[in-house]
Amino acid sequence: MSNEPIIKLENVSVFQKKILILTRVSLQIFPGEFVYIIGKTGTGKSSLLKTLYSEIPLMEGEAIVAGYDLKKIKTKEVPFLRRKLGIVFQDFQLLIDRTVNDNLSFVLKATGWKNNAQIQDRIQLVLQKVGIPTKGFKMPHQLSGGEQQRVAIARALLNDPEIILADEPTGNLDPETSQGLMKLLFDISESGRAVLMATHNYSIIQKYPAKILKCEDGNVIFSGNETK
Repeated sequence: MSNEPIIKLENVSVFQKKILILTRVSLQIFPGEFVYIIGKTGTGKSSLLKTLYSEIPLMEGEAIVAGYDLKKIKTKEVPFLRRKLGIVFQDFQLLIDRTVNDNLSFVLKATGWKNNAQIQDRIQLVLQKVGIPTKGFKMPHQLSGGEQQRVAIARALLNDPEIILADEPTGNLDPETSQGLMKLLFDISESGRAVLMATHNYSIIQKYPAKILKCEDGNVIFSGNETK
């Protein structure tokens, strides 16, 4: 694990439409670390993640994410920050009118990839990493929920990010599928990426213990560091 944090927040306040959601958040996350963010609905888990990928602008405090200063980041730099982040949502957010391959190639082209052979190689590599190497020609509706979420993780890995931000990634999945997904996310963290996962699912935390941050009463508190 690197000595330098990949995410560093000091006295950050998180606002959602001018309403203060979280106050004086200070935390450090290192490459290769797996960290849960827990807390009831509405306590700020998603807002914290959105601040990290610059969906919610930073108004107060200091934040460095993957080398970018979120206080000073310019609009034109945000896409470059997001290339260093892989973002996984609960509802997959796949484009339903095109195949898995076309979903992934759309993202690569949007982030500046031009060479078709390299695009296809990269897509095949990430599909292999997430355990669905033969599903590229399927449409999203032809896949199970677990397979769709694996495609979403493959999409997050396309640009070889330094950080994976996962917002309730097992929220729509059955327990068995969730376990396979957690193993995949832990494998990703063991390859040297930081993984930050918001979840409600306490049985998963017990089965796959890691560092826990808890959103509660407007604060983010370190809530233990269970080791695997």
